Amino acid sequence: MSDTDYASDTLNDMAPQPAETRRVVVLISGNGSNLQALIDEQAHDRLGGDIVAVISNEPDAYGLHRAHEAGIEAVVLPHREYDSRDAYDGALIKVIERHEPDLIVLAGFMRILTPRFVQRFLGRMLNVHPSLLPAYQGLNTHARALADGVAEHGCSVHFVTEELDGGPVVLQAVVEVSEDETEESLKAKVHAREHLIYPIAVKWCLEGRLKFANGGATFDGVALPPHGLRMSHADAAEELDEDPER
Repeated sequence: MSDTDYASDTLNDMAPQPAETRRVVVLISGNGSNLQALIDEQAHDRLGGDIVAVISNEPDAYGLHRAHEAGIEAVVLPHREYDSRDAYDGALIKVIERHEPDLIVLAGFMRILTPRFVQRFLGRMLNVHPSLLPAYQGLNTHARALADGVAEHGCSVHFVTEELDGGPVVLQAVVEVSEDETEESLKAKVHAREHLIYPIAVKWCLEGRLKFANGGATFDGVALPPHGLRMSHADAAEELDEDPER
């Protein structure tokens, strides 16, 4: 097709079409504090998209109340009503796909996902984990870190793969562990950092800056290192108005 096939005055008269709003589905099981962090960013037009549904496997999850308060559709899909993990995940896939999400965000969703489910949404699903992955995969991360006497702990946002807590890390935030640290104080610091970095990672995914590619993660087209991008203790403390010495 030659240049003469285009009418320049016609192109100039065409108004650009507004970009379609990106859609997010959040999966929860409990309190939903990370969900609230996402809702707060959305309320200030800083999330890069809209949370269109919150789905819980637990009917009494407080996060459902958070969704109602924000005017977001809240869906209960109790896992105990299904006779197998695969049957539940099949039903969950159907509920999620009705909302046509661009991104699925796990925010304290206490279920081990089946390979079928993970493969269905591979590259479109994020999770936040309370450790500096690959350290301390699984549960009881704070107690294990303290028992080992580590100098640094923190949290990680990663793409979800079939390996539990083993998908490519995209963003981490560090906590320096003080000499008098307790499990509760460490947990509070890590939670604050989760609430800080999770909305950032979600926004970057919705903007197309963070991507799952060839089994790894990229940021603006550049492959990320195994720990992803990392926010230092000092930078996180400054953002959170913490005493950086604590």
